[in-house]
Amino acid sequence: MTEQSLTEQTVAAPIVDQQPGFSRYQSVLVALLALVQFTIILDFMIMSPLGAIIMPALDISAAQFGVAVSAYAFSAGISGILAAGFADRFDRKRLLLFFYLGFTAGTALCALAPNYHLLLIGRIVTGLFGGVIGSVVLAIVTDLFALNLRGRVMGYVQTAFAASQVLGIPAGLFLSNHWNWHVAFGALVILAIVTIAAIALVMRPVNAHLLLKQDNNAFRHLIATLSQPRYTLAFGVTTLLATGGFMLMPFGSAFTVHNLGIDILHLPTIYLVSGLFSIFTGPLVGRASDTFGKFPVFVFGSAVSVVMVLIYTHLGQVSLTTVIVVNVLMFVGIFSRMIPSQALISAIPDPSQRGSFSAVSASLQQLSGGLGSVLAAAIIAQNADGTLRHFDRLGYIVVATSLLSLVAMYFIQKSVTNQTGKQVV
Repeated sequence: MTEQSLTEQTVAAPIVDQQPGFSRYQSVLVALLALVQFTIILDFMIMSPLGAIIMPALDISAAQFGVAVSAYAFSAGISGILAAGFADRFDRKRLLLFFYLGFTAGTALCALAPNYHLLLIGRIVTGLFGGVIGSVVLAIVTDLFALNLRGRVMGYVQTAFAASQVLGIPAGLFLSNHWNWHVAFGALVILAIVTIAAIALVMRPVNAHLLLKQDNNAFRHLIATLSQPRYTLAFGVTTLLATGGFMLMPFGSAFTVHNLGIDILHLPTIYLVSGLFSIFTGPLVGRASDTFGKFPVFVFGSAVSVVMVLIYTHLGQVSLTTVIVVNVLMFVGIFSRMIPSQALISAIPDPSQRGSFSAVSASLQQLSGGLGSVLAAAIIAQNADGTLRHFDRLGYIVVATSLLSLVAMYFIQKSVTNQTGKQVV
């Protein structure tokens, strides 16, 4: 074995390969990465529930508001591709700080925006920087944690999604209702500044990948990542999961109020209860992924998702309790797909291409999510009384993407097993 290959093996190895659990620093790091994800997800998700407040405040139409929402996704998708060529050429801590500072600046623009055009610019800036952060977080997790621990790490990090529902969205609505929508974004800026300080003071450099041999030309590095045949299937799964997930989300509140007959005042209750369950579900799913295997848990999640999506999209006038139960079970299915799929796919890229692979994946996720929302808007029609038509068709499309992603994940699992030489857990 050559000296270079010995060096690459040493550098590429996660720092927890020989440990059954997390050290104190690793536990703090996981909490910090979860906080980063919480702010990013909250900034993206809070736009939809604030729509009813922002539209009359800025005197804009629903179509204009929709452009402001989708601007984040499309700008994030573009920045992911642009950043991919450079993603493996810097210390990942510095990269995280750079993009997080840009994200904070974009959110501050939203907080200060006196009109629609500045709000739109703020959403574009936030997307350009915030859309890359998730990929940097994933690359850090992949660098520092062995595959048999990544399910647990992803489980904790992804609880940020649930926490944004339980803490962030109700808090944002409270601040907006009692003062104005600018205050909600202002509070998020303050939290982001605290997070920046924590990253700078607590996180150690993540730069072992810089010792690996890689192309110094950013464009060639991007092309090398895109042209890897064994990455294609992973990119396909990312696209399918995002397309299906983003089709139902934008219209969930309108469907719940107008079609299911739930009073708008009870919407926060639905967010709160389903979010609380998800906070506990995420870590459990992560641990199950490491214990029973990523693919079996993904199969379970796919089965639950398919059943619950079909039930949800065919509901009529039902009680609040029924809506909460259906939402909770849907989130169980979503988390049981999201966490193991991310953990398993993280084993695909070479150590020298983890950053660019994650950036391309994040870009595809944002772009396909934006296209999924546009496609859903083209399918959905609204009656004069506010009820939505053809919502069941969205359910069929989501089920189809779920089944296709299940087949693709089977082959990814086989590829990772062959790559590592042992059964993946």
